[in-house]
Order: sequence, then structure tokens, then C-alpha cells
Amino acid sequence: MAARKTLTLVARITVSAAMLGYLAYKINSTSHPHGGGSQQPILPTWSAHTASWLALALAITFFGTIVCSFRWRAVLQGLEVTPLPPSKRLVEHYLAGHFVGNVLPSTVGGDVLRVSRLSKDTQEGPTSFASVVLERLTGWLVLPVLILVGFAINRGLLKLGRATHVALVIAAITLVMLVMVLLALSSRHLGGRLGHAQGWRRFAAAVHLSTAHLRHHPVRALTIIGWGFGYQVTMVLAAYCAARTLGVSAVGPTALLTFYPAVLIVQVLPISIAGFGIREGLFVLFLHPLGVPDGKAVALGILIYLLALVVSLFGAPAFAFGNRRDADAAQAAGADVDGQQPAEAETFTDHPTGAVARGGRGARPAAAR
Repeated sequence: MAARKTLTLVARITVSAAMLGYLAYKINSTSHPHGGGSQQPILPTWSAHTASWLALALAITFFGTIVCSFRWRAVLQGLEVTPLPPSKRLVEHYLAGHFVGNVLPSTVGGDVLRVSRLSKDTQEGPTSFASVVLERLTGWLVLPVLILVGFAINRGLLKLGRATHVALVIAAITLVMLVMVLLALSSRHLGGRLGHAQGWRRFAAAVHLSTAHLRHHPVRALTIIGWGFGYQVTMVLAAYCAARTLGVSAVGPTALLTFYPAVLIVQVLPISIAGFGIREGLFVLFLHPLGVPDGKAVALGILIYLLALVVSLFGAPAFAFGNRRDADAAQAAGADVDGQQPAEAETFTDHPTGAVARGGRGARPAAAR
């Protein structure tokens, strides 16, 4: 297992290094097509105008993290999780997860941390896991829809050749895969098979029951999706401000509304380190037909990552001291939890009434959890 993880890490580093190396070569060759001339500057001249756009991009990126935390809270409310942690607590969990996700060479490390922290708050391990999965699934719905909306608003983007085709294919594949996942998770047969299973199958059963619960509460589901759209649009605005920071004026909001979601979809695939190389390569592909130099497109991808990295540093205190607070709370409540089974020891069964059985301690309706 350790050898496999090492090989995977090496492969992802290789992919990122190869992509960045290729982009560097391409930028150099296009800047000096005949081995002469002066290279076009990639970074803008520092000025108050540049600083203003950069500060705005950073502020919007941070605000997007807050919006994402409230999207998570909407998911928990939709699943009727009790007790519901305070908003401040969820923001801390999200910032801590954001910090881990940007520091570790993984796109899921932050989610694992969020599940762990939330499970300690609610004593509901599987439901905590389901909330994070459902929150992520909203992105797989919203992002391809934004791509299609962008093309509908700006029909000129449909005439960009390969850039247009790639974006449409990414949107189509994402939607098809999302539908397949939702159909599988909503299958009552699947839920019954996983009801008494252990390990990850128990978590899959929790997701099945949660999606089934939201189908009967469409208003809550629409609220979650609404927060999802709000978050992704916020990220598009941050990307637009980042582009203006670099002096890229050829790309308007509708172009980023169309192409940036495609970048977000692909960059989270576990084939590179933090999306490096993949993100920048896609920006080159999508923005080159709009007249953006390749160097500027690569710089935009790196700047967007750096903005996320800076914002994630706000989660360092929550990551460092969160476990200490959890330990203190657990010690203070030791008398109340003495002798109880841990949250991870729960088992789930799909009852005809939609109830979720908690191993050996009776049953509670999913709406009461």
C-alpha cells in the first residue's frame, strides 16, 4: 500500500512537471519565434490599479470560502442534522480543510479533515461524510450548467474551435457521470445491499439515504443548489479580478463564466499535484483563441492558485488548535459519553418509513437526525 501511494505521488508530480515544462517551452518559443526579439512581459507593472485588483481578488476568494461554508450548512440543514454546529464552527472547519487541501498533495485531504471534525461535533460519522459528499456533488451539477449558461449568453464563444469543443465535452461528461452516480445512490436495491455493510459501504448507504431524504424536500435541495451557484459565481468573479490584475483585458466575465468552470472540473482530478500544469494548460487552451498570450494564461492559473493558498493560511490556526479544542470538549463531556459506541460504529438500514437504525440503540427517523 505504501509503495502504491509513493508511485501515485511520483506519477502526479511527473504529470505536473511535464505539463509545466511543456508550457514553459511553448511560451518561450512563441515569444522568440525566430530566436530574437524581446519577450513580452508576463507580469504587469506594479501600480495602485494593480494592487486594487489583486486585493479585490483576494477578498472575493476569501468570501467564497465563507459562502462555501454556508453551502455546507445548508446541506446539514437539509439532512436535518442535530445538533447543528454554529456557523462560526463550520467556517473554522472549512478553513482548516482548505488549509490541509492546499498543503498536502491531495484533493481530498481537506474533506477528510472536515468529516472528522464534524463527526466529533455531531457524533454522526456517516451523516457527516454524506454531507461533505453531497456538498461536493452540487459542484458537479453547478459547474457544467454554468458552462452551458455561458455559451447561451455569449454565443460567440461557440466559434472558438477546439476550446469550444473541449468545454462542451467536459460539461457533457460531467453531467452524464453525475446522473449515473445519483441513479446508483438513489437505488433502493443498492441501499438495501449496503444497509448492514461495513467500512465505506456504510458511508455509501448514508449517502443513499440522504439523497432519498432530499428528494422528498425539494425546497431544501434547491436551497443547497442555490448556495452552490452562489459559490461558483463568486469564484468566477475572483478569477476575473485576477485576470485584471495581470492586465488581461481581452477576457470578459462571460468568457470566464464559460471556461473557468471547465478548468475547475478537470483540475481536481487526481492526476497532478494541486492541479499544477493541468490548470495552466487549460487556461492556455481556452484563452488563446481570445487573444490572451500563453504566458499570461499560465500566470493567471498560478495566480488563482496563489490566491487560494493565501486564503487557506487563514485556516492554519483552526487546523492547529481544532484538535486541542475537540480534546478539551471530549474530556469535559466524558461522563456523558462513557460507555457509548463511537459514531463510526453505527450501522444503517433502509426502513420502509425512511428511518435510519442506529446499531443496537433503537431507530430514529432520518428527519430527526
